[in-house]
Amino acid sequence: MFAAPQVVAHRLLRMAAAGATPSRADLREFHLMSAEKIAAFSESWQAMAVQMCKVNQTLGLSLLRTWPFPGAFAPGGFLKPLSCSVAQLQGPALGILSKGIAPIHRRAVSNAKRLGRIKVR
Repeated sequence: MFAAPQVVAHRLLRMAAAGATPSRADLREFHLMSAEKIAAFSESWQAMAVQMCKVNQTLGLSLLRTWPFPGAFAPGGFLKPLSCSVAQLQGPALGILSKGIAPIHRRAVSNAKRLGRIKVR
């Protein structure tokens, strides 16, 4: 929450200070800026896909466990209605999102620390 605005502010100030003739260090930082975003979002999508596969496997196994009991969800059946199970999906959905945001958060925090030590000319 705090790291991303710090990084954006530092980089915008650096771009403004560099003007039309950026130094080699500026060009390196500008290139790193875009390459990092691509890498972080790729890691994010991959982490979310892996977590989604795990959640789908868990959901599939839970559905297979009820397969031999077709009347389980019927009124008076021994299992809770499916609407109650939907509430149980909220945790796994948030787990998928947290796996996806972790690589982006990690990079933003490390950039804030690194860029905090660099002085804009």
